[in-house]
Amino acid sequence: MDDIVVGPLDLAARVDEALAVQALAFGLTPDEVTVRRHIVLRHLGSPGARAFGATTDTGRLVGFVYGMPNDRAHWWSGVVEPYLRATGTEAWLDDSFVITELHVHPDHQKRGIGRALITAITGTATEPRSILSAIDVESPARALYRSLGYRDLARQVVFPSAPSPYAVMGAPLPLLR
Repeated sequence: MDDIVVGPLDLAARVDEALAVQALAFGLTPDEVTVRRHIVLRHLGSPGARAFGATTDTGRLVGFVYGMPNDRAHWWSGVVEPYLRATGTEAWLDDSFVITELHVHPDHQKRGIGRALITAITGTATEPRSILSAIDVESPARALYRSLGYRDLARQVVFPSAPSPYAVMGAPLPLLR
């Protein structure tokens, strides 16, 4: 990570560059990128929304994270709430900072960039905890989240139009280092 700098990111100004990273990291089609672009820009209007980026010494964006204080009125909360209620963890929706997206370019993965991004953004949170959702398979992302203190709050969460079920995870802040 020597040649990578992590810091605040004007995601609205660099949304297309960020979505290109997400498309590679997450396998999105051009149509999915178009839909995600509108979602990201809408999210950035939410109170407390912020983003961090990982850039090379030439300024190329190779990773990003964004999130915001959770709002039960948001679509994501509405989808996950019944699953959390069923596991007795619904209170995690209150007073939490939600990690909305975290992606690192495949050529730059396994170098500590994802860890640096998520710890940087949660380090700015005033909420006592963080929540996120991740595809419900054992993956490097889930291992990273666990190493930072996230634990499963609900599994097999089905989002409309998502091809795979997700897990909702939560961690007290600050994250483990």
